[in-house]
Amino acid sequence: MSKNLESIRHSASHVLAQAVLERYPQAKLAIGPAIDTGFYYDFDLGGKTFTEADLDWLEKKMREIIKQNQKMEQSEMTAEEAIKFFKTKKQPYKVELAMEFKKQGERKVGLNKMIDHSGKEKFIDLCAGGHINLTKEIGAIKLLKIAGAYWRGDEKNKMLQRIYGTAFTSEKELNDYLEQLKQAEERDHRKLGQELDLFTFSDLVGGGLPMFTPRGTIIRNEIENYLTELQIPRGYQKVWIPHLAKKELYQVSGHWDKFGDDIFHVASKGEEIFVLKPMNCPHHTQIYASRQRSYRELPIRYFEVTAMYRDEKAGQLHGLSRVRSITIDDAHCFCRYDQIEQEVNLIYDIIAEFYRTFKMELIPRLSLSDPKNPDKYIGERRVWAKAEDQLRRILKKRVKHFEEIEGEAAFYGPKIDFEAKDSIGRKWQLATIQLDFNMPNRFQLEYIDEKGERVQPVMIHQAVAGSFERFLSILIENYAGAFPLWLAPVQVQIIPVSKDFFQAAAELTSELENSGIRVWLDDLNETVGYKIRKGEKQKVPYMLVIGEKEAKSKNLNVRIRGQKEVATVNRKKFIEQVAKEIKEKK
Repeated sequence: MSKNLESIRHSASHVLAQAVLERYPQAKLAIGPAIDTGFYYDFDLGGKTFTEADLDWLEKKMREIIKQNQKMEQSEMTAEEAIKFFKTKKQPYKVELAMEFKKQGERKVGLNKMIDHSGKEKFIDLCAGGHINLTKEIGAIKLLKIAGAYWRGDEKNKMLQRIYGTAFTSEKELNDYLEQLKQAEERDHRKLGQELDLFTFSDLVGGGLPMFTPRGTIIRNEIENYLTELQIPRGYQKVWIPHLAKKELYQVSGHWDKFGDDIFHVASKGEEIFVLKPMNCPHHTQIYASRQRSYRELPIRYFEVTAMYRDEKAGQLHGLSRVRSITIDDAHCFCRYDQIEQEVNLIYDIIAEFYRTFKMELIPRLSLSDPKNPDKYIGERRVWAKAEDQLRRILKKRVKHFEEIEGEAAFYGPKIDFEAKDSIGRKWQLATIQLDFNMPNRFQLEYIDEKGERVQPVMIHQAVAGSFERFLSILIENYAGAFPLWLAPVQVQIIPVSKDFFQAAAELTSELENSGIRVWLDDLNETVGYKIRKGEKQKVPYMLVIGEKEAKSKNLNVRIRGQKEVATVNRKKFIEQVAKEIKEKK
């Protein structure tokens, strides 16, 4: 999101707040930031609830305010003055924020004033800035939905009402986005996942803990197998680690201080405290540290697909997109400093080939530390500068243009993040390459160099698909459930016309399965038309109806997904062609 678009959306949230106060003067205002998809504002209406009619009214009022071309004026007052001011306005959430700023040592706080053409102050909000100058600069807006949200994201606090909206510089951009939303709703992985029998959730198991059916597990296995195919020939070695660890492991790594609230604690009979692993990299450091290493051994590349666990809040869970049990392809390379470029390029090649297979465009960006907030990171500044410069040089050799974003680095090092664009134009942050000079230092990792001296290796973290759950949610929506042949849980559905042709259908099933093709022999006592409709609903790539003609012929009548016409294909050629398409991942 550009700075201009961020300013437009941030300003639109203030316009929304002004509109809400006009409709509900007693409304209490919370916060209203710009987000990747638009903006939102949280409100406390007391005992009242927003309705769809409210959304329509508020959207019209927002357009009126925008048309008035009110001036956005940024000013300041002392934290103490702000506390008194918002108390007189009966805005307790703003008072709480101002008091927090005062506690943090802020002498002054920012205010956003909205002023009409006559100079009258129409609205004032607690805000650090980042707005357009005049409301007419906002462009096109749309209010999207109403949702619940706990104040400060804490379920112990009061539930507020959140209004989501979006804003763009033009009506065309807005309409394109609304069409994208419509398609996304039709492709919702939660709906398709149930229809295609891919995964399920259970209240008894718990929220954010998906279980995958046989069909869903096939897709997961295919993705894992492909990742293995890409990495083992490039020198990666598979490892295995337990799902538990002592808390001391994460205290040394630094995860305990940074993410302690997100870690699941496990009760033990002894005095030691164990946790479900929230990350895998510390375990991999201990495999490396299990014996003395020589410079001749480096690089050492470990790879595995494993689960990790995050204690996400219930309100943050969303289908497969946000879960508590996260399966991830996690790899770590331990190398010499002079091997960094070759290793990062090797990982880059793996990532590029993987997403090319899914026909998803990749957009790399350099994620840097935030120099204004050094306490967010571990390690010395000079080490960070060296790591960031190394990745910058590598990217400059690979691509013509890339964005550098401050504040997006991991707490232990800078990274190259990759956004992948799906079939309806949405961008998803998925793969990552992370350079780490800090964790080897914290774990005192070493190797013996050619001079016989002990030297610290560089650690490179990588994830290609990232979270399998999230990646699968994206794939389901990207393909609208119509997976490419190699990924499809059922690749060929065989439909015998009647019991008289069960034997011929079974023989064909065996022939296909022997060629490595996944087959669904639909021998239930149902009509052919109904079975075809089932196959279409399950989005099966190929359907074969077996009757008297097909049982006696060397040809097959093939129904191809998405095509109305039935193709007549030689039986042997069909099997060879399907097997070839699977092998080539089509």
